Amino acid sequence: MLRHAAHRLASRAAAGSIIRRALATAPVPAEEGVDPAFVESWKKVTNIIEPPQTPMSAMKPRPPTPASIPSKLTVNFVLPYKSEIANKEVDMVMVPATTGLMGVLPGHVSTIAELKPGVLSVHEGNDVTKYFVSSGFAFIHANSITDVVAVEAVPLDQIDASLVQKGLAEFTAKLGSASTDLEKAEAQIGVDVHSALNAALTG
Repeated sequence: MLRHAAHRLASRAAAGSIIRRALATAPVPAEEGVDPAFVESWKKVTNIIEPPQTPMSAMKPRPPTPASIPSKLTVNFVLPYKSEIANKEVDMVMVPATTGLMGVLPGHVSTIAELKPGVLSVHEGNDVTKYFVSSGFAFIHANSITDVVAVEAVPLDQIDASLVQKGLAEFTAKLGSASTDLEKAEAQIGVDVHSALNAALTG
């Protein structure tokens, strides 16, 4: 379901943003918090009931896309239970997308990228902060704002390498002895995650 939702969001919002980024010669105004197309479609169905509130109604208007590329990238990094980074200006972010490691700089085209287990790194000058993320999505906007939403994440320097090695050995053994498809799938997920953790620590 998340894959389909991401695809719909990308086809609707990203295409227009990419075109504006390529062709615009002046700043694009900020978007309103109401979807006119939705309201118009609702009124075609009924004029008796007011249109319901949509998620856009609760969101702040998106900042306009500047005419020139800014020098910094604004990053938001959130987990289900806390905000790890909020409106922080950085030089670059590297995200572990399912299509490969993706570097995001100011002025990056609009993109929605699904994340796989791997290292997300935030670059500020000579300082690099690394997190291991389990999964999630990165929403890269044309106005040089990037929102990263992860299911789980932990600073790389807080991971115990010995526990990673132990977990990798245990799940590898489980994969070898699995007799059902469910057991194989669960063991394979464990191997994949611990292999990614091991690669993050040794790489």
